[in-house]
Amino acid sequence: MATASALGKVRQIIESDPMRRFVVVSAPGKRFSGDEKVTDLLYQAFEEKLVDGNCHSTMTKIRDRFLSIRDELKLDLDIEKYLDEVEEGINRSENQDYAASRGEYLSAVLVANYLNYELIDAEEIVKFNIDGFYDSEITEDRISMLKDRTEGVVIPGFYGRKPDGEIKTFTRGGSDFTGAIVAGAIDATVYENWTDVNGFMIADPKIVKNPFYIDVISYEELRELSYMGASVLHPDSVFPVQAKNIPINIRNTFEPQNPGTMILAKSARDDVDDYPVTGIAGRKGNTTINLKKSMMNNELGFVRRVLSVLERCGISVEHIPTGIDTMSVVLSEKGFEIVPEEKVINDIKIAVNPDFIEVTHSLSLIAIVGHGMAKRKGTAARVFSALAKSNINVRMIDQGSSEINIIVGVEDKDFENSIRSIYDEFFVD
Repeated sequence: MATASALGKVRQIIESDPMRRFVVVSAPGKRFSGDEKVTDLLYQAFEEKLVDGNCHSTMTKIRDRFLSIRDELKLDLDIEKYLDEVEEGINRSENQDYAASRGEYLSAVLVANYLNYELIDAEEIVKFNIDGFYDSEITEDRISMLKDRTEGVVIPGFYGRKPDGEIKTFTRGGSDFTGAIVAGAIDATVYENWTDVNGFMIADPKIVKNPFYIDVISYEELRELSYMGASVLHPDSVFPVQAKNIPINIRNTFEPQNPGTMILAKSARDDVDDYPVTGIAGRKGNTTINLKKSMMNNELGFVRRVLSVLERCGISVEHIPTGIDTMSVVLSEKGFEIVPEEKVINDIKIAVNPDFIEVTHSLSLIAIVGHGMAKRKGTAARVFSALAKSNINVRMIDQGSSEINIIVGVEDKDFENSIRSIYDEFFVD
């Protein structure tokens, strides 16, 4: 969506199949390395407004981006009036969501004109309640009324509207979620998510050189990998389509002939193929609180009291490996940005009076994901053997109850080498 050339490819893709009637667009991204995404510029515009009272300086950059696309495409579109409306709106707004949403809105204005499709503003159909939580029932009812349309429509992604008229955005990458909402509500045959890569890779190409692409992945596997850092698709995007078994197809705008990655129901992955592991993903920067107390397993409410302390402090828990007398709680290191570490530890001591408690930092979590693991003997052994061969110490082991993932904790300094070692074990002859 960043250039006129890219929009030309978008038009070719859409017009090549008359079934592509519902188009959800994102904001323009980077045109080249070092460039700025339009959404980032819009956040900057809001900050400028807070400091200087208006956002004129940053809006000049944003204007240039959209005017250049309009002019290169030779569109008969008075986009200046929309840009004026956006600048005035940011100057009046009291929260950054309005500003952040305007990249998608302006993209939709351009694309609708370019395709000669009807523009339907997301604020008219995507609804949040007064507390800012997404209202799926009202939204799906609104969008379902569009399902019998025979002419094409363009909908901006990423945002909707609260009952008081205030614009509310999803988290970054929320255009993926909007697309899934629309696909689910209209009972689409498939939700195509067009991006700039040929689908999901088995591992991060910044760590593993030329990793294989994943041709088919299940909703569950996608959720596990996305949560652990694989960022091709917004992790919540599976929910609106999963209930109706609508496939998601990740495709490359710049290589439309590539079939990409299909995301299907678990049943589609039941057969164990040559690769029990579907993907590998992870993230650095986790903290572990390690507790030990004799007869902990007989003490009713021990785990609950520990978790209650973390809940009161507003800290989310990633994993909880336990033993008879031991318990580890894995947290993101961001958890201690709001409440000091010392206070959290002191509150836990008061709550459960452990014999021993310590905090370790710089823990990386790596998820090895695949439905085939549950049916193939020795998968875990191969993971730990690969790490041992690379002289990597495993600090934590956790296997999900669904048996589609094994999570290992290693020191941050071993993160990249761990992923390469596991990849080589399963995918390199």
